[in-house]
Amino acid sequence: MAKLNVNPTRMELAILKKRLGVATRGHKLLKDKQDELMRQFIELIRKNNELRNQVEEKLEKAMQSFAMAKSLLHENYIEELMAVPTRSVSLNMGRRNIMSVRVPQMNFQYDDNVDDATELSYGYLNSNGELDLTFEYLVEVMPDMLELAEIEKTCQLMADEIEKTRRRVNALEYMTIPQLEETIYFIQMKLDESERAAITRLMKVKDMG
Repeated sequence: MAKLNVNPTRMELAILKKRLGVATRGHKLLKDKQDELMRQFIELIRKNNELRNQVEEKLEKAMQSFAMAKSLLHENYIEELMAVPTRSVSLNMGRRNIMSVRVPQMNFQYDDNVDDATELSYGYLNSNGELDLTFEYLVEVMPDMLELAEIEKTCQLMADEIEKTRRRVNALEYMTIPQLEETIYFIQMKLDESERAAITRLMKVKDMG
């Protein structure tokens, strides 16, 4: 590790020791932050995987029901049902802070006054049970899909922050701190050498007197 290009003076030594103290404290704080980010990140990844499996399972059921309904109903009838939505959904996007990382916080709600979100707006005589199940599965999976999107975006942002923090920790641990320590050691050696030389000169002057 190359030492810093500084003059070997006591003032410079004091400055470098102060910088080393700041770097050491900064390294500890960043390392603690990195560890906590990793802990929360692992928890989120686990939750993300569980929720993704649930969403995929519900979507698979919905698609199976829809495939069955489509095989029994006229295609034009299904297209008419899908053409005009019976309700709309609003998404409220907020932010929350996780270890200085601003992550999304999503909430959605139906904009109408219908209490039962699974209520269907078509005639039961023209449909079949499989189509009913399709809509019920899709309505049921909607909150999970939104939560999954929130968690996945949070994981992405936290992964970026973990990588930035890791680079800063490594820079301090493997470059800045060793460089400061080596430079401090070099200056201390130079100062000790100068002090010994000064004492030797004084002894010689005293012997000559």
